Amino acid sequence: MMEAVIAKYKPRLQGKRVMLYIGGLRPRHVIGAYEDLGMEVVGTGYEFGHNDDYDRTIKEMGNATLLYDDVTGFELEEFVKRIKPDLVGSGIKEKYIYQKMGIPFRQMHSWDYSGPYHGYDGFAIFARDMDMTLNNPCWGKQTPPWKVQKPADEAVKAAA
Repeated sequence: MMEAVIAKYKPRLQGKRVMLYIGGLRPRHVIGAYEDLGMEVVGTGYEFGHNDDYDRTIKEMGNATLLYDDVTGFELEEFVKRIKPDLVGSGIKEKYIYQKMGIPFRQMHSWDYSGPYHGYDGFAIFARDMDMTLNNPCWGKQTPPWKVQKPADEAVKAAA
């Protein structure tokens, strides 16, 4: 079953970069699922993490993964602007920030919308949800802020 799910979704998700900020569903529990689908977790953290959370999570992360703790909304938004992930997975309070920025977002704190993502059956739901989120045509209608040429930027370039 796992091979069939990976074969179906990996070609559509391969190489996508993900930032997480989840607590209830610990990041270390989903990093491997993203990796199985060919995705890279480039940032992760907790709002209410403990030392043992970080000790366990660090073992699951790549060497270049940004690790953050109890960040403000502003800090997380700035991380996203600089790292430029293809997907953000977090809680409901962060959802609208990233959707307004034109960044695909997946609510990971509860199963209000979909899930659960546990076990073999859950992995199939997880893969489907990540694919539906990232490959939704609505994202072609919005442009992330770092891809928008601002008039002030053009004025500075013209003056130089």
